[in-house]
Amino acid sequence: MVLDEVWRKLDGVEPLSGPHGGPLRRTVKLVLDPLVIRPVQHPACAGPILTADGAVLLAARVHAAADVLRATAAWFTLLKQVRRTLRITEGNPQDLYFQRCFELATTAGLPDPLRDKAVAEAALRDIHEYTAGRTTQALKEYVAERTSELAGLIEVAWGRRPLQGPAGADHTAALRALLDTCATARLAQRRDNGQAALDRLVSAHAGTHAGIRLWRSDSGYSAGELGLTAHRAPPRPAVGASASTATLGLPFDRTVYERVFTALQASTERAELPPVPELVTTEIARSCAPLALLDETLRVTATAGITLAQGLSPIGTATRRHRVDAGQARRHGDAAEETAAHRIINSRWQREAYVLQARRLAVRIDTDAAPAGPLAAIAAELSTPWRPYLRRLWVRLHGRDVRELGVFDPNELWDLLDGVARSVMLDHRTRVKQALSASALAAGPDSTESRAS
Repeated sequence: MVLDEVWRKLDGVEPLSGPHGGPLRRTVKLVLDPLVIRPVQHPACAGPILTADGAVLLAARVHAAADVLRATAAWFTLLKQVRRTLRITEGNPQDLYFQRCFELATTAGLPDPLRDKAVAEAALRDIHEYTAGRTTQALKEYVAERTSELAGLIEVAWGRRPLQGPAGADHTAALRALLDTCATARLAQRRDNGQAALDRLVSAHAGTHAGIRLWRSDSGYSAGELGLTAHRAPPRPAVGASASTATLGLPFDRTVYERVFTALQASTERAELPPVPELVTTEIARSCAPLALLDETLRVTATAGITLAQGLSPIGTATRRHRVDAGQARRHGDAAEETAAHRIINSRWQREAYVLQARRLAVRIDTDAAPAGPLAAIAAELSTPWRPYLRRLWVRLHGRDVRELGVFDPNELWDLLDGVARSVMLDHRTRVKQALSASALAAGPDSTESRAS
């Protein structure tokens, strides 16, 4: 609310503003937070609730950057004009150009619409030449020309899936020990960081065995219960013909087109990726592989993440783990004592202020009654925390698999697992802040003052 109020007092920043006059979400994410406010360097501006001093500091930083922000908006307008002239259609202009426009504004000031067209054209060519032909348009054309051929490749790859792992291939105890060792090593309580344990799990193909179990019905949990698909088991992927980041399905339900599309969209150095035909054929093999990953170290990381996710409990023990038969849980080791990794992440999550807000405002999230109000979605995710956690973990591991970046170091494995938890918490915190702000604005100033008191 403070940022919105300060922003509306600026003039000349309309290209960076939404239809109601406030800053666009991408303006906050790509320009204001990292380049102007810098909350890490200025903690008083970082929290969802600002003190009076924090509000003054935030306003001062935005006002101090007013000239650069106006120049950024002008450069963005110029780049979009030149983009149309060059008939460039690839990518979202805000995602691609906002930070480059801020850089141009900082180094060159306000642009001259005529003199600086050459500068804008050079910037656009520099940005788009990084793609080296790895564009979503090239993907669309390639898939459209070979849909039948690619569907045949999927059928063959799906039919060759290994559906039987070796007997007794339950690595739950070893995975828990790895999690415990990784977490305590980071806290300097142990010198052993779990390297030998990780190597043994990779050599034993623990990740492959876990992925095979998800295709069968005898697993203690299903891919659907984990939130990775709308079905009980991962379905055979389709080729697909289009994709939108706003309508992507659950990880295992995405088409081959959608999986390659997201890999292209997320890559800042597309020239380092394989050519589009190779990306597509490799993705077909990946989508039909255990856990939809090719690298065994990433499969082990995903399996460790599943083990960790099943013990996540941000709102207490009442909602621990998804509902499975108690006998199945014992057979698969789910009734074992929580690891140090669980204790670290759960204690951090349970201290989050938004968890307390959700418990108070999204009524009765610990029962089967559906919660109501603006926090309903967050409350539902807090009662099934493994689902958002595993979805985000899979996306990160998929990106690493596309770039052939395995996880060979236990410290890196723990950073990945812990980082995903922090990312989910931050996402929830942001969404709760937005919900509470919208609720306060809808209720009017009197209600806002009473809630604040």
